[in-house]
Amino acid sequence: MVFNVCDISQDFYAVGLFLKKQLDNGKHIVLLHGNLGAGKTTFVKHFIDFLGGDFNAVDSPTFSLVNTYKYGERTMHHFDLYRLETSDEIEDIGLMEYIDSGDLCFIEWPEKIADFLPTSSIINLNIEVPLEPCRKFIFS
Repeated sequence: MVFNVCDISQDFYAVGLFLKKQLDNGKHIVLLHGNLGAGKTTFVKHFIDFLGGDFNAVDSPTFSLVNTYKYGERTMHHFDLYRLETSDEIEDIGLMEYIDSGDLCFIEWPEKIADFLPTSSIINLNIEVPLEPCRKFIFS
């Protein structure tokens, strides 16, 4: 599924609804692909807002590596693996424990760990920037 969005604040509903339906069908890991500045963290901010969480609480996990947020009775973990270089570093942050929890997980720069994840639980999201301020969200 492909969504072209030029005003994410106004046009996120269809994107959020599509992703929520995928998550309701047993998926819980969203792999975020895109260049630096494509809007991966901004997407997470809008999605947690869509779910009833706090938009302003979401911050880039570039330095913390993982941020955890509550929305209703549920929990979301947001990872940024950009700075990690080895599987030992990934293991040190306890990534697989988060994955195995069944909580919603958004993972930026997932190329480093995709082979270790349960494929039946994954949604891939490619974010492209065809022309500022527009974004193309491609789910697979």
